[in-house]
Amino acid sequence: MSNIILHKQNKEYKVVVYREPLLGSLFLGGSRVDPVRYTAFLNNNAKDGWRVITMEREIRREFIFFKREAFLTILERD
Repeated sequence: MSNIILHKQNKEYKVVVYREPLLGSLFLGGSRVDPVRYTAFLNNNAKDGWRVITMEREIRREFIFFKREAFLTILERD
């Protein structure tokens, strides 16, 4: 008979909706997420131990005529 020891690690999760400021939508009629800023956002969270589990891109309507891109990002760390 062998003993198997399982170590449970508690995980912490964080859900973040990342989007650009509304001004781009108002002046340009639509706002897309800047990949350089989104990369910096992800790298800043990675320094704190967060890993991206999944992300979803969505387009949100603002004030009827304007669209704004957003990323729903789920992060995890031990």
